[in-house]
Amino acid sequence: MPRDFTFRVFRQLLSALKEQRYTFQTFAEFLKNPAERVVILRHDVDARKLNSLYAAELEAEMGIRGTYNFRMVPQSYDEGVIQRISALGHEIGYHYEDLAMAHGDMKKAITLFEQHLSTLRRLVKVETICMHGSPLSRHDNRNMWKEHDYRKYGIIGEPYLDLDFSSILYLTDTGRMWDGDKVSIRDRVKGKQKFQFHSTFDIIQGIKKEALPDQLMINVHPQRWEDRFLSWFSEKALQSIKNVIKRAIGKNYLKLN
Repeated sequence: MPRDFTFRVFRQLLSALKEQRYTFQTFAEFLKNPAERVVILRHDVDARKLNSLYAAELEAEMGIRGTYNFRMVPQSYDEGVIQRISALGHEIGYHYEDLAMAHGDMKKAITLFEQHLSTLRRLVKVETICMHGSPLSRHDNRNMWKEHDYRKYGIIGEPYLDLDFSSILYLTDTGRMWDGDKVSIRDRVKGKQKFQFHSTFDIIQGIKKEALPDQLMINVHPQRWEDRFLSWFSEKALQSIKNVIKRAIGKNYLKLN
């Protein structure tokens, strides 16, 4: 079996989707004018930002546009990378974690959100946001919107709050697997469609068999995808350690929620 989570396999995934006549839309494009048979290709840039640039270039070469969500931390935020990805035709979104950064202080959190959004908008157009899971924090960043309205900031959507996952299949590589519910703290949605995909190869086979629905959101973390063996292996080893920790945290989180 070839190594999973390489960019070669990622290209195979995208090619399989194109062969089955899926179109690709950014999150903002989907909200404004959703296509009938479509993939909303989302990228959460948590770390290793150059991997995101590589993914963006690969997709642009294939005529694909997606959404790249950037955090406001050094391992993610890079003005040059953000502008280059935007110039390739991809959407830039804000991967917010302000409530966790503010340790639950709602007033401080919304101030941080305003500052961070303004900083990002000095570089590129930003119409959508997406929460960062902040697994080490007890604060769910989405709770900001219980007291505030992101639409007043010209934001048209947040995927966890504005998409109907009863009709859109959500696939995420959280935990460096596609069935990582046990190691996911908050990257979860409530959907009726149940698919048991563990590897990217499983998804590719499902696509080829035309087993998937017409509308998908695929969330990838480009830091997890790597062709070079040493980098690939180190990411796999590090993710295995993270998964042990997140599995323990997740059990307590689910008890409290």
